[in-house]
Amino acid sequence: MPTDIFQLEQFLPYRLNRAAEFVGLRFAAHYKAKYGLTRPEWRALAALGSSGRMTSKSVGIHSSMHKTKVSRAVFALEQRRWLKRSQDEADRRVEHLELTSAGHQAYRELIELARRYQAELEAEIGESGIKALSSGLAAIEQVIRRSGKGKLPEPDDLQPLAGF
Repeated sequence: MPTDIFQLEQFLPYRLNRAAEFVGLRFAAHYKAKYGLTRPEWRALAALGSSGRMTSKSVGIHSSMHKTKVSRAVFALEQRRWLKRSQDEADRRVEHLELTSAGHQAYRELIELARRYQAELEAEIGESGIKALSSGLAAIEQVIRRSGKGKLPEPDDLQPLAGF
């Protein structure tokens, strides 16, 4: 076997993506089973529940979702009567989104589900693993903050690393 073969399983972006997908899908199974929510619906609900009144664009930035996914999630949450829209007084093209009382109740219940899931993950990973993971993620988040506005940049906005 040649020594210059690329080891995809050791490539950091690949490993991060696999880990995030596994952890995200496993949590999604919990809220889908209990509430029938999709991942975009959960992300929109979580953004609004944690941040309060937002525009669709803000929800997309906060949750790193494309505007189409945000739009579908907002519509679905509105159909459940968990979300309400209101026009901006100064600019009628802008809509503000906020959770209804039923939406806040669902958010509180889902946060408890999230806390239990986090505790389960922490127990599986162990204290030293959590500390190492938190440290590595903090370093990546620092790179994100340095790259721009504290949000994930669009692919076209990224510059390649030196030497590539």
